[in-house]
Amino acid sequence: MKKSDRGAVIAGNWKMNNDRVQTRELISGLKPLVESADCDVVICVPFTNLETALNETAGTNIKVGAQNCHFEASGAYTGEISAGMLKELGVEYVILGHSERRQYFAETNSTVNLRLKAALKENLNVIVCVGETLDERENGITSEIVSMQIKTALKDVSTEQMQNIIVAYEPVWAIGTGRTATADQAAEVCGTIRNVVSEIFDVDVSKKLTIQYGGSMNPKNCDELLSKEDVDGGLIGGASLKAKDFAAIVDSASKN
Repeated sequence: MKKSDRGAVIAGNWKMNNDRVQTRELISGLKPLVESADCDVVICVPFTNLETALNETAGTNIKVGAQNCHFEASGAYTGEISAGMLKELGVEYVILGHSERRQYFAETNSTVNLRLKAALKENLNVIVCVGETLDERENGITSEIVSMQIKTALKDVSTEQMQNIIVAYEPVWAIGTGRTATADQAAEVCGTIRNVVSEIFDVDVSKKLTIQYGGSMNPKNCDELLSKEDVDGGLIGGASLKAKDFAAIVDSASKN
């Protein structure tokens, strides 16, 4: 199985940015720049922008995703949104386990697993995030940390459901800091992720798995990162808020 046999996916994580007017403007600028992309293009927008984004991308090759969902279908969970609610809107993707969710909102490996299974039940495509802190990297336990995150996140997930899962490696120390893992560092950890998935399932599942790099990927470093065998795409933060920058990364993924 060659890299070209896997699906390349470039997903923009807008985080808590853009109102509806700004959403329309950004998508309007983005559409002509990515219409011939040879990879999947996804924008993950705030909950309040989902309907606007879905309307603006209708009939295009741009897919819309959310940035989180709850693990219950309904109930007394003030402020939360269920996977079923996302599905009913027409959302196709959801990001789960982002480091900011873990850091600021007490997400754990176990709750990521619960949310992931809830999203899969609604046939959503899940971008599940894993990655180490700076202390963990400096202590030489990146592989152990990422392996544990993967094994817990994928607990009770079937081989068939793996078709709807993308793994994003996002070193916590490179999120929003301007620091980026070197291409070799990214490739090494993405390779570790693929090996762990092979152990959990089998080699065929691991070879078909799309693995993204997330962590200050931008137009200047995307070519080198995306050229690596085990880096199949990107989960893009700041650069996804500028149509030309995001399109440049999409172009790079299309070539690689």
